[in-house]
Amino acid sequence: MLRLLASCVLLTLAAGAAQIHTERIFGPETPTGPYKHPACMTELQNGDLYLVYYGGKGEYATDTAVFGARMREGEWSEPKVIAQDPFRSVGNGVIWQAPDGVLWLFYVVRFGETWSQSRIALKVSQDLGDTWSDSSLLAMREGMMVRGRPIVLSTGEYLLPVYHETGGDREMVGADSTSLFLRYDPKTRQWSESEPIRSRIGNIQPAPVEVSPGHLIAYCRRGGGYGPTTDGWLVRAESFDGGKTWTEGKDSKFPNPNAAADFLKLRNGHLLLVFNDSMTQRTPLAVAISTDQDKTYPYRRNIAEGANDFAYPIALQTSDGRIHIVYTSDRRGVIRHAVFDEEAILEWQR
Repeated sequence: MLRLLASCVLLTLAAGAAQIHTERIFGPETPTGPYKHPACMTELQNGDLYLVYYGGKGEYATDTAVFGARMREGEWSEPKVIAQDPFRSVGNGVIWQAPDGVLWLFYVVRFGETWSQSRIALKVSQDLGDTWSDSSLLAMREGMMVRGRPIVLSTGEYLLPVYHETGGDREMVGADSTSLFLRYDPKTRQWSESEPIRSRIGNIQPAPVEVSPGHLIAYCRRGGGYGPTTDGWLVRAESFDGGKTWTEGKDSKFPNPNAAADFLKLRNGHLLLVFNDSMTQRTPLAVAISTDQDKTYPYRRNIAEGANDFAYPIALQTSDGRIHIVYTSDRRGVIRHAVFDEEAILEWQR
């Protein structure tokens, strides 16, 4: 067992401000390969935290696997392989426990040299991740991938954010890349696909919330390249029919350096957006909160900053009301975990 909580770093970024606790979970010392990215986390019904990431020699290595680890009574277990393909590389893992207790693992399997040749696979666990089902392909169209956790709609259906990436280029997200959603009905156990979100330079990796019954807002990572720009923004779209169809994706007011962001509805109805507040770098990593259903975001605070890269955040609110954000740093070699109360953002004075 890794007693990493003992090395938890308490960051107090201003006198009198609410505290943000940042934990370094796994790094180069963890023997799953130097590459550890991206991370995703969920709270299990027994109170454990369960974290997944894909690791190996590198992003495009052929020996990658999805690893899982759990925090129980303040200790992280050693990561172990929970998904692997004997013939192909795997990618992004998404972990999520549904209201009925089923633990879902969604992940990417790459069938070619680039991510635009991928498909989405899944596994489920009925015992909180102790054992897993066989793998099943969920989305078999070339270029389909997953990055964000599902949400439960007011209808009781699950909405899984996915995306279709095109272009066949490791340094460019094609302009016809789109965000979309897979809807699961737990009564019929059937999946259906939404209409895509289209935008001027393409978009991927959507993060949705349902602000009121049937009305959804999603923020998406922009398409294009990774070079310097003065015109790189998160893409925003809305749905008024429960996520079946979407408005055209438009540039939001939030910068985006072609990097993932996450969007979360808190229990009090406030909306939390975590993103890289830059058009060119994956630093700083900022949290913004809206108390008026996405109209304004007057509350904002950097939770990681400096000469590093802080990427692919996943946000969740646990049963005790605290907010957790897991992300990677150090050239995708270290997994970090920030924990704070909402007041840490609301009371922050820039």
